[in-house]
Amino acid sequence: MKCLRPGPLAGLSLILACCSPGLDQRPTSWTETTTGMEFVRIEPGSFEMGSPVDEPYREDQELLHRVTLTRFFYMGRFEVTQGVWETVMGENPSQFRDCGSDCPVENVNLFDIEKFVAALEGLSGEKFRLPTEAEWEYACRAGGRSVFGIGERVSSARANFDGRDPFPGAEPGPYRTRPTPVGSFAENAWGLHDMNGNVWEWTQDDHCPYPEYPVVDPLARCGAEFRVIRGGSWYFGPDSARCALRYIHRPVDDGPSLGFRLVWEPTLNPGRGEP
Repeated sequence: MKCLRPGPLAGLSLILACCSPGLDQRPTSWTETTTGMEFVRIEPGSFEMGSPVDEPYREDQELLHRVTLTRFFYMGRFEVTQGVWETVMGENPSQFRDCGSDCPVENVNLFDIEKFVAALEGLSGEKFRLPTEAEWEYACRAGGRSVFGIGERVSSARANFDGRDPFPGAEPGPYRTRPTPVGSFAENAWGLHDMNGNVWEWTQDDHCPYPEYPVVDPLARCGAEFRVIRGGSWYFGPDSARCALRYIHRPVDDGPSLGFRLVWEPTLNPGRGEP
């Protein structure tokens, strides 16, 4: 018996009914049926968050420290699109509306996203949230230690950032002047697209200094004025698209390179035996 992929008539209880009784009953992916958003299961684990001192463009705030994530989570395979936003909210705030429904929604701030999540939860009956900063970097690295997660030296031929001034060791690439449809470039090892470039992605975390010691399931709260965004964008260069790069915005800020992706939180979490 195989795990069932959700369809119009498949409820969560059916989706989670897999063949290993009492063990791993979690689907490896899940699709929200109202919007078609796809989510990929990311397994728990430990990794070195931040960057080594010899990484090109490294910033002092990227202090290497050990992070352990104790529970699985479901990361959006793609950035949230204009089509998904319009399905849920009935309007489209994006500056690049002519890019099409498969392009990432942009020009959204944290309060806009809160309203979107509330509306989506009302439609679907499921729970969603932004990723933590640690979850985001863990997913970007996809089990490796390369600068970009998809390689050590990446040009904008492989991701949507401004590649005219290339990353050291990479070839020059195009500057596309706008977002591209999600999934235009190859996925990383864990099946996630556009973790490097396209639009910046909001996270839950305040912009706090990294700890100098190992941490477990971190969510940074320090009363900071700024929140962390990750991943770079079409407007910025390759330095911003590194997995370790931390950038910031106020929660009220929006703009044509600011977007997001979501985490789905199943009602039942068999990995920990709790809701």
